[in-house]
Amino acid sequence: MAKEIKDYRLKHNNKEPYWTGSAFSGMPAYQVSTYFPNDFIRSVDKLLRFLPRPADYVFLYFFGFFLLLTALKVEWKLAILGALSFGFSTYLIIIFGAGHNAKAHAIAYIPAVIAGILYVFQKRYLLGFVITGLAMALEIYANHPQMTYYMGFCLLILGVVEFIEAIKKKTIKTFAKQAALIVAAMLLGISVNATRLLSMKEYADYSTRGKSELTINPDGSKKEASKGLDKAYITEYSYGIAETFNLMIPRFMGGGTMEELGESSEFYQTLKVKAGTKTARDYSEQVFTYWGNQPIVEAPAYIGAIIFFLFFLGIFIVRGKLKYWLVAATIFSILLSWGKNFAGITNFFIDYIPLYNKFRAVSSIQVIAELCVPLLGILALKNFFSSKISSEEKESALKKALYIGGGIALFFMLFGSSLFAFEGIRDSQYAELPELIDALISDRKSMLFNDSLRSLILIVLSAGLLWFFLKNKIKQLPVIIALGTLILFDLISVDINYVNKDDFTSARKVLKPFTASEADKQILEDKTHYRVANFTVNPLNDGRTSYFHQSIGGYHAAKMGRYQELFDYQIAKNNMEVLNMLNTKYFIVGADQVQFNPDVNGNVWFVERLKTVNSANEEMQSLDSLQTKNEAVIKGDLVEKPVFEKDSTATISLTKYYVNVLTYESKTTKEQFAVFSEIYYKNGWNAYVDGKLTPHYQVNYVLRGMVVPAGNHTIEFKFEPTVIKTGNTISLISYALLLLVPIGWFFFEKRKQ
Repeated sequence: MAKEIKDYRLKHNNKEPYWTGSAFSGMPAYQVSTYFPNDFIRSVDKLLRFLPRPADYVFLYFFGFFLLLTALKVEWKLAILGALSFGFSTYLIIIFGAGHNAKAHAIAYIPAVIAGILYVFQKRYLLGFVITGLAMALEIYANHPQMTYYMGFCLLILGVVEFIEAIKKKTIKTFAKQAALIVAAMLLGISVNATRLLSMKEYADYSTRGKSELTINPDGSKKEASKGLDKAYITEYSYGIAETFNLMIPRFMGGGTMEELGESSEFYQTLKVKAGTKTARDYSEQVFTYWGNQPIVEAPAYIGAIIFFLFFLGIFIVRGKLKYWLVAATIFSILLSWGKNFAGITNFFIDYIPLYNKFRAVSSIQVIAELCVPLLGILALKNFFSSKISSEEKESALKKALYIGGGIALFFMLFGSSLFAFEGIRDSQYAELPELIDALISDRKSMLFNDSLRSLILIVLSAGLLWFFLKNKIKQLPVIIALGTLILFDLISVDINYVNKDDFTSARKVLKPFTASEADKQILEDKTHYRVANFTVNPLNDGRTSYFHQSIGGYHAAKMGRYQELFDYQIAKNNMEVLNMLNTKYFIVGADQVQFNPDVNGNVWFVERLKTVNSANEEMQSLDSLQTKNEAVIKGDLVEKPVFEKDSTATISLTKYYVNVLTYESKTTKEQFAVFSEIYYKNGWNAYVDGKLTPHYQVNYVLRGMVVPAGNHTIEFKFEPTVIKTGNTISLISYALLLLVPIGWFFFEKRKQ
């Protein structure tokens, strides 16, 4: 969807359009692809991400977690072990395969933000201020608000723990100063991204994340006005309560949605008898092994059997506020990841916690556990190798961790097959051969048994290494190397089942990911400005068409709210009048099949009547029968006269098209009302008649309309968002403060000394 924007930069000396017409008939480009002015933090990020993608994100995982462990005074050997344990966590790797680059980017900077805050609480104020401010700036730049929002919960829990500690030690005044310094650093980190954030906030109000004015459903029944995403949509990806054991037993629930089953599987053998070897081999490559209730699962969010064993060790051997923070944050994230399966707390957060209802896929909050579990595990090793803790305490903690971690794995190995039904939501796919479902259930049981055994063995081996160290049979360094080897084997052997060489492609193909089909080539012969509807796919989940054409569809998590409603209420009903008014000139109905729409309204046209309505409901319902070539619907009394005298000689046409500047020529003998097949967005689009700013209005629910005076006129629409200028001013001031405050502080402290 960003191709049009990139092409514009090439043609206009790297200028930004801030708008794209290639997706959803037009939308702000802020969340698609935008380079903001004076975005110096982008240069810092590029410096850190010097490796090719996705190795750059993996390096950031390592770097950020290493920095965090260094802030906690963990020696470098354990810090490296911790960085590898965090960076190769299965969830952090599988998001590459799913294309969630921004999510990976944002997760990678979370440890660095926490490191800076911990330095402040350690009274290393200048270092903490600089790292917190810089890391927060990078975190916001990564542009995944959901991950940053979840980080906020983790920091809030840390703040509560530190506050309780301050009360106990009677250091409230010191805590208040530290909190103020942290807030100041974070605000500076946030405000250097002011242009990005202000444009995002401005657009969010008009996106599917904003409030809808409609109080009716597509079938006409009543619904409550929305203040955010629908609860069912938010909780669609809710982690099952039992599914949580995936975190330490990888294929507890069958792994990913589809897994390859080998020739030794019951599924293969059963299908071989019924349909032959070739069919059995073909169908066993992609089998619906997952038996949880989430719609799609790329892979289990496996943190690691050894890492969880060390986490349990940390519960018993790590003392003080850090343990309370990490355990509380882990439990918090797991409880909220259950979503609709733990409806009480989830509904409370959706209804009462600010912004929580803006994000979907509640299972993603497990990123907090992804960070906290290995962090406590490495702190456990730090304490285990410390001479400050007695051998008796270490031995007791080691036994308890083994009993819990090993006990969970042993329990499911022995009794797991009898605890669950192992029936999946997609088993109906095999309904024609009921024997296959029975065979698949048998294979699911085998997966649970084998992976439970695998986790048990890894936990016992890890416990054995620590036991031998405790008994002075092995030195510390060999134990760290052996543990690192086991952890890497544990995590990477799971990772490569879901992200491997098959998921990678050449850089050349990334730069040119699509080849035009015969249908695309036919349409591209038309050099005028028009739109394309690709009905061979779901138009609202299709970015490919936007690569070649101005599409009525696209792929984006926060498309324009009114446009989504137009699809749901009108296009889903095959309302051709709506497709005509969107200038949908071509329909792709097959790889080589294109249908021309002879009734398309074109880029702009004059209408004779304005139908005035009082609500969004009436506005939407009017489109059911609106004759879009002759009339338009408008909400409110914005135009003085609703009827315009017909001028049979009047003409209006698009003469120049740039993505952010559209020029029209009109010739009329009487005042007319023009409807433009362009999306209305009041925060940026300005209309000019012969260079004079002229009002324009939202008509037909999503389009632009304006009164055109009699005579010959040049009409221009220009996208001139003021939010860019405002944000740039704030950003420059914040950059200056982020640079000058630490420098001044440094010299002040030096002079003071």
